[in-house]
This record gives sequence, C-alpha cells and structure tokens, in this order.
Amino acid sequence: MKTRIFASPALAWSWGLLALSALAIGAVSLRYALPGMPFPMDLPSLELSPRPFIVHAVSASLALVLGPLQFVPAWRARFPALHSWVGRAYVLSIAVAWLSSLPLAVNAMTGAVAAAGFFALGLAWVVTTGMGLARALQRRLAEHRRWMLRSFALTAAAITLRIYLGASMAADIDEELSYPVIAWLCWVPNALVAEWYLRRQGRTQRPQALQFP
Repeated sequence: MKTRIFASPALAWSWGLLALSALAIGAVSLRYALPGMPFPMDLPSLELSPRPFIVHAVSASLALVLGPLQFVPAWRARFPALHSWVGRAYVLSIAVAWLSSLPLAVNAMTGAVAAAGFFALGLAWVVTTGMGLARALQRRLAEHRRWMLRSFALTAAAITLRIYLGASMAADIDEELSYPVIAWLCWVPNALVAEWYLRRQGRTQRPQALQFP
C-alpha cells in the first residue's frame, strides 16, 4: 500500500519544486568554497566582510542542499543512522551560517530596515532549528519534524530572496525601495506558509506529516 506524499498532488509538486530549487541554488552557491571566486558585483557591501560572506555562503548552501532529503519517510526508515548524521550536519551548518550572517546583516545594503530583517531571519532560523534539535534529543519525533519544517522554510529564504531580487531588477524598482522590503519578504511569507500547512495538517490527519511513497 502506497502512502501519499502530501495531502494533495499540488503540495507534492510544490515540495518537489522546492527541493529542486534548493539543490540548484545550493550547488551554485557552493562555488564560493573555491579559491579566488569573485564576489557578486551588485553587492559591494560584502567587501566589508569577505570571510564571513564565504563562510555564510558555503554553510547556508550545505543546509539548503541537505534539508529536503530529511523529510522523506522512506529515507528515515531505511537509513535512520544516516538521517541522524545528515540532521547533525544540517544543524551545524545553520549554526555556522547564522553566526557568519551577523556581520553581513550589520553591513546590509540600504540600512537599518534591511539589517533588522536579516537579523530577525537569523534569530528565527536558529530558534526553530534549536527547537527541532531539542525535540529530537527528547525523542518527541512528531514535534521534531514540525520544528524542522519551520526551520527549512526559513532556510528556503535563500530561494525566495533570489526570486524577489530578480523580480525587482526586472521591474526596474529602485534598490533603495526594494531591498528593505525584500529583507523581510524573503522569509516572513515562508514562515507563514509553513505554519498554515502545519495547522491545516493538524486538522486533517495525524502528525505523521510529509509522507512519501
């Protein structure tokens, strides 16, 4: 008997698209681990903190690449030890990415509003991940999966950030206007969608969540 991936095919396709986007963006961003890789020309503020930028780009990319596979129940059931070790790597990657993001947020383009958005993202990211880790250590696995879904929704800010930046450039919106908004828009809707999904799931089925074939 097969178990459905999500409550609807639309959610299954959405998760598949999210996973492919995460793998693509994560793999491309890992190029900053290579020596001599130039910084993006449109982000000159990164020149103020080059080493934290490299550390953040690599660690956040690892989290983005590792995250999707962790939600596949067949993977968890067949390779529980590997699932645990990948989970540890995901949590460690986020801890490093958060710490290295602090100087980047301080130097965020366009000033205080954008900086506050990225600081808030980092705080929400490390808190949700920490809660997921704590629930795993307590063997409260249903709650662990819920917190880690919240965590990955924030990890996916790396995807939505690029979407909104590209859209604002295509629409020729002034960076001084768009960037402070994008600093919040790249993660707040993600968190709200994750929370909506978890609440909807709680009303319609047991918290076995994210069931894959």
